[in-house]
Amino acid sequence: MPEVRLVGPNGEQVGIVRIEDALRLAEEADLDLVEVAATARPPVCRLMDYGKYKYEAAQKERESRRNQTNTVIKEMKLRPKIDQHDYETKKGHVVRFLKAGDKVKITIMFRGREQHRPELGYRLLQRLAADVEDLGFIESNARQDGRNMTLVLGPLKKKSEAQAEVKAEKVKAAGVLAAEREADAAADKAHREESEKTATPKKPRRRSENLDPDMEA
Repeated sequence: MPEVRLVGPNGEQVGIVRIEDALRLAEEADLDLVEVAATARPPVCRLMDYGKYKYEAAQKERESRRNQTNTVIKEMKLRPKIDQHDYETKKGHVVRFLKAGDKVKITIMFRGREQHRPELGYRLLQRLAADVEDLGFIESNARQDGRNMTLVLGPLKKKSEAQAEVKAEKVKAAGVLAAEREADAAADKAHREESEKTATPKKPRRRSENLDPDMEA
């Protein structure tokens, strides 16, 4: 008589039972008998609501696809003898990319005799990596590629996390802006009311008396 290792609906181990008994238990519990490990000896079956199981699995799959984001690699090019101002500008772009959850490929471009001084590019790459270490890490070490030297920085935060933070910051900024506008409106209203209270009332104009009777119409 065929036997199966039966697992209950909550994951509890029922034990090895005859297939007829497993089918009977499934019918009594109004559940399905699903084979989950066909190659085991004996095969493993579980009592479950198969329709509910498929629905929940599909939901998880959709949620996973929704949260999945494409990996984007940005590139930033520098010269070995870059001046401080340009370096700070380039570093600012790298910071922005890493905050957004993107990888950044840093490329040092050598010209002429600079190709014989690869240590200049290496030191520059290490300097930049150290300056942004709170946002990214070295995913691919510096390597020479013809006239160029490259290094890849990976973000410390996942793309989805970075996007969520950016969205939260935008919501927060919008809330602050709305609060400031409300405060300005309230201040303007209070100022107008105070001005109306302290304003000197205008005296009614007195009608001039005509003392010359010949001037009366």
